[in-house]
Amino acid sequence: MTIRIKWVFGFLFCLLSAATQAQTYNLEHYLELAKSNSPLLKDLQNQVASGQFDSLRIRAGYRPQVSANSAGLYAPVAGGYGYAPAITNEHTLNALLGINQSLDSKKNIAAQIDAVKLQSQSVLNTAKISEQDLKKAVTAQYIAAFGSLQQVKFNQEVITLLNREEALLKKLTRTNVYRQSDYLTFLVTLKQQELTLSQARLQYKNDYTTLNYLTGIADTSYIELQDPGIQKTIRADISNSIFFSQYKTDSLKLVNSRSLVDFSYKPKINLLADGGYNSDFLSGPAYKNFGASIGFSFTLPLYDGGQRKIQYRKLSLEEDTRRSYKAFFDTQYRQQIAQLNQQIEGSEKLLAQIDDQMKYTESLVKVDTQLLQTGDVRVADLVLAINNYLAIKNLKTQTNINKLQLINQLNYWNK
Repeated sequence: MTIRIKWVFGFLFCLLSAATQAQTYNLEHYLELAKSNSPLLKDLQNQVASGQFDSLRIRAGYRPQVSANSAGLYAPVAGGYGYAPAITNEHTLNALLGINQSLDSKKNIAAQIDAVKLQSQSVLNTAKISEQDLKKAVTAQYIAAFGSLQQVKFNQEVITLLNREEALLKKLTRTNVYRQSDYLTFLVTLKQQELTLSQARLQYKNDYTTLNYLTGIADTSYIELQDPGIQKTIRADISNSIFFSQYKTDSLKLVNSRSLVDFSYKPKINLLADGGYNSDFLSGPAYKNFGASIGFSFTLPLYDGGQRKIQYRKLSLEEDTRRSYKAFFDTQYRQQIAQLNQQIEGSEKLLAQIDDQMKYTESLVKVDTQLLQTGDVRVADLVLAINNYLAIKNLKTQTNINKLQLINQLNYWNK
């Protein structure tokens, strides 16, 4: 019974191990984890949410402001020495409930709220670009790791082929069909390929660990990655591109700043009211000093030494700077898109040429391996054919990975 239980647990453990080894992740999995784990994106999201509270705070500031205030004073006079009673009233006490209501125009209040909204929009633009930066970095590392994995699989296939031919060559060498030096030459090629496989496995583990690091995952396990499967996205209209949104937001912020300057020179009226107890204990019975008061304050700026015009000029300079940056970035943006498209097109043409070349190298390897069985091919020729096949296969892998990296860069700008 005990043996049977151990066997069952052993069988389940094997199944679990096989399932773990067979587990694969795709690019979307890592992108979602990277976004959810990024403290920068969370920070920017919180800043946007904080802007909403700033808007509410501004509105609340233009509602009636109620405050309770109390103060007391006693200035003793002894032997004719002390503060002048006409100034201090010797002793006073007040306990008042005050109300202050600003009568700023709705347009002024709206302009202040717009300033907060535009600042939040700037943060939102930054968040979108930061998310795009993170997506680009994770995708680039995923492609690099996937390329390393393809090298591992390819090298493993080559070693399987070489091991099969090595066993055959050993038999033919023992029957004197081939010389011992021929066998050793082939064996050196096999051992070199085994070293290349070990190096490829180490590179994949390093690239995969780096991918987890960028994503924010604490995992050192060895899991295969699926094909990235990325395709060129449709180019975004410049007016809707996240990289040009900040320039539009900056323009609106400058317009809003000009409006705020104008409103700062408008008349300002505040209504005041208070009620409670206010007494100096001198003018009549103190218990009768309960009362109330109302009033207002009015401010009209008349002359500020020309500060208003100076602020206008400053805003004009900022607008000129914004336009210069936008024009320069527009040129760079279009040049970058055109260059990436040219490079992708060049990679596609090169891949087509490589595929044609691979047909010949694969055919040559197949013919040489068949001739090896009858001893009608030189081992040096077989080794050369295999090395040529390795070179062209590696070139295809590198070119394909380079193409995916270029598409990743292009998609970064097409947002």
